Amino acid sequence: MSDVLASLLDNDGKIKRWPKKPEERAAVLVYLAGKFEKGKDYTEKDVNAIIGGLHAFNDITMLRRELITAKLMNRTPDCKRYWIEPEAQ
Repeated sequence: MSDVLASLLDNDGKIKRWPKKPEERAAVLVYLAGKFEKGKDYTEKDVNAIIGGLHAFNDITMLRRELITAKLMNRTPDCKRYWIEPEAQ
């Protein structure tokens, strides 16, 4: 774990706050994306449940949106299916 990320997590591994610095935001988003199985389909409810247990500032919607905006997670236009692309072989 990077020093940047370590400073943003509490003792339980939850994100303490949404960072202002771009490099800190990137570290948080990569951390969140790493909690999902690549190539597996998730519902919005599934995504919310995973993200919800990983932060202490209660903004699941913002974190989900940030994962999509950063292109670390994909979703269908109707938001019924979310996934992280499997890595290229």
